[in-house]
Amino acid sequence: MANATIAPGASREEWTQAGGKAGDAAAAAGEMASHAASAVGAMARQAVTGIGQQADDLTARAGSEIERLGDLLSENTPHDGMLGTASQAVAHSVQRGGRYLEEAKLSGTSAMITELVRQHPVAAIFAGFAAGFLVSRALRD
Repeated sequence: MANATIAPGASREEWTQAGGKAGDAAAAAGEMASHAASAVGAMARQAVTGIGQQADDLTARAGSEIERLGDLLSENTPHDGMLGTASQAVAHSVQRGGRYLEEAKLSGTSAMITELVRQHPVAAIFAGFAAGFLVSRALRD
């Protein structure tokens, strides 16, 4: 502001002081904004942690229910012959899948899912579309 004119009656020193005070006020406002942003970030981290715990709990509960479904399949399907062999294999697979979800929870499966998506990207896209379609159908009804 070399070309700025000073108001009549105000000295350069008064303008310098006013500029310094304005700079101090701006710095204080910036510091307050920084603290507010930090507090918001901390609250967001706490919320995400809570959501992650809830997701793990829901996944474990779903795994338990899937394992119970495998138990029901095992009990209520034939045990003998070719049909029995196939139905028991399916029941045991469902039980193992449920047990895995119950123990690994969502946080343990995320790395596995990430690796599967990297290995099979096209199949992952189709699976995502299918899941979205099924969820939208369930929510519409």
